[in-house]
Amino acid sequence: MSKEKKPVETTPEESAQTPEAEAIEANLPEVQANPPETQTNPLEQELEQLKSDLAAEHDKLLRLAAEFDNYRTRSNREKDRIYTDAKAEVTEKFLPVYDNLARALAVETADEAYKKGVEMTMNGLLEILGKLNVEVYGEPGDLFDPTIHNAVMHVEDEQLKESTVVEVFQKGFRMSDKVVRFAMVKVAN
Repeated sequence: MSKEKKPVETTPEESAQTPEAEAIEANLPEVQANPPETQTNPLEQELEQLKSDLAAEHDKLLRLAAEFDNYRTRSNREKDRIYTDAKAEVTEKFLPVYDNLARALAVETADEAYKKGVEMTMNGLLEILGKLNVEVYGEPGDLFDPTIHNAVMHVEDEQLKESTVVEVFQKGFRMSDKVVRFAMVKVAN
């Protein structure tokens, strides 16, 4: 009968390494304490740096696109404002012609051909002003509005409502919300 050797159980104090095992372990290359998955690879570091650079460039690109969009919007608004201002300035140059035609129509004349010619000229001018979106305003009975009327006289009259336009000395002209010329009026207080 053969006797089998039983493994010997050792305590932790007894399992200390033998000098031979320590020598073998000393000749092995040292393994870093960090596991391989937590070690930083130079390629991974470079990848992280490139991702950071890409994010910074992407942010710059978005900011540049937003600045360009703001510039385009501002330019369009400025272009529209310049166009409106130029149109108002040109319209203002024609207002003396309107005033003269209105005075000519107010004068009584026996010459019907003359009167018809002045009316046709005035209608043509009003048609052109209408195509330019110019509105003529200022009629007796309108409510006085200091943003579009210029009150040069006032009258005390109990029969009229307060702040009512009594007489119009000069018609007003406006384009949308821009006043080309204020209406010159007399107002009842």
